[in-house]
Amino acid sequence: MGFTANSQHDIQRGVQDSPDWTNPPPQRGMAGVTVCDRRSGAVAANASNGTEGQAGVSSTLPRRQLGRYLRDWRTQAGLTIAEAARLMEWGASTLQRLEKGQADRIRTIDIHELCRIYGIPDDLAEGFAGLAQQAAVKSWWHAYGDLIPENFDIYVGLEASAQRLRAYQSELVPGLLQTAEYARALNHLGFPQDSVDELDRRVALRLQRQALITRKHSPAEIDVVLHESVLRSVVGDAKVMAAQLRHLADASTRSNVALRILPFAAGVPLGVSTGPFTVLEFGTDSKGQPVEPPVVYAEGFTGDLYLERRADVRRYDRAHECLQRHALDIQPSRHLLRQVAKEYVA
Repeated sequence: MGFTANSQHDIQRGVQDSPDWTNPPPQRGMAGVTVCDRRSGAVAANASNGTEGQAGVSSTLPRRQLGRYLRDWRTQAGLTIAEAARLMEWGASTLQRLEKGQADRIRTIDIHELCRIYGIPDDLAEGFAGLAQQAAVKSWWHAYGDLIPENFDIYVGLEASAQRLRAYQSELVPGLLQTAEYARALNHLGFPQDSVDELDRRVALRLQRQALITRKHSPAEIDVVLHESVLRSVVGDAKVMAAQLRHLADASTRSNVALRILPFAAGVPLGVSTGPFTVLEFGTDSKGQPVEPPVVYAEGFTGDLYLERRADVRRYDRAHECLQRHALDIQPSRHLLRQVAKEYVA
């Protein structure tokens, strides 16, 4: 589940069971067009047409994800960069550029050969080859099943690398904050044909991803705005909802979790519907520079939208800030969660 609408990620498509992955049509409105900073008729995906001015302009999200996956599998195969490059009859720098997402030209035949060397399963190899074929663009619409197999979940790998996530969710509890029973109820609706064992596996994978925010060493920071409708939309039954809302209230006491509720009374602060979204950040290096560019993620019913142009990210930053200003503060939000939880079991 992406952190926002990707709460439905492993519901709609399933999550790969790979060894090292902890694991809209683009928007439902004019995403990023805000009352506070409105550009008439502008849509987030078209917000910037200029160059980014960032180092490594050839590095795009699909290439970075491909490089990250290949690096993880090479490591698990017990190979150094020099050893793997020698098997490919490459220089070490060629493989290093590929793993950093900075290769100028990527051939699918080379990706398949690396997958063979690393012992990567065929279904994942097809996903990697699909990533290699994506255009080098800063705004990427990933249609499910188009080049990349439908069950290959790109967002999960991206989420696992994030150090900070800011999200808005108007329909479902984000996957990183779901209880097992809430996740089970959603998965049962999404995959009614699943056996009990298959359903258990989906739920287990969902919960494994939550280690991102619960681990003891350097847990990721999350800052979430939930619309009050999420609290009122029944998933499962009243008992499931009560437990889920108590879980949210408890999670919000963690130092790395900020959770605010946008009440019905707040109206439509942005003047338009952005739909659910997540802004992911990946930390900084020793010089204080971003390790990777921040990425905006928005899940759709038939595909996912990824944006990394600076202007796009800034607009979503402002949208999140605007929603925060109109939401309840953290303590009142926690109180509302506990209050609604009691209403469900009254």
